[in-house]
Amino acid sequence: MILQTTLCLAAAAVLINFWLAIRCGQVRTRAKIGMGDGGNDQLYRRMRAHANFIEQTPLTLLLYGWVEASTKAPGWLVYLGAAFLLGRVAHAFGMESDDGFRPGRPIGMVTGMVLQLALVVLAVMIALGKL
Repeated sequence: MILQTTLCLAAAAVLINFWLAIRCGQVRTRAKIGMGDGGNDQLYRRMRAHANFIEQTPLTLLLYGWVEASTKAPGWLVYLGAAFLLGRVAHAFGMESDDGFRPGRPIGMVTGMVLQLALVVLAVMIALGKL
């Protein structure tokens, strides 16, 4: 069974992860920092945005896959996944400000949390046979 939605979301997530890593590498190269953040605030913020993506995305993708594999997944599952990944990109851009609170950060955080909770509810409903 090919999980098309999850496969597309995972492919998009890998591209976003690659983009986040490149953004860190650009600051590292420019500032000549080999390890850690070297006290560079911009690198620290980009590293945290990248780490947050890695903290949030894998379990979410696993849950998408399990929901999709259940064959009870609604057709709009792809839109939940796209919104989740767009929220992760918004979060990364939101981390660019000195105080870390450009609008993208809270938008990304809330989007991620709401969509993860919606996915949890959907998964539990499927598991209990309510869907």
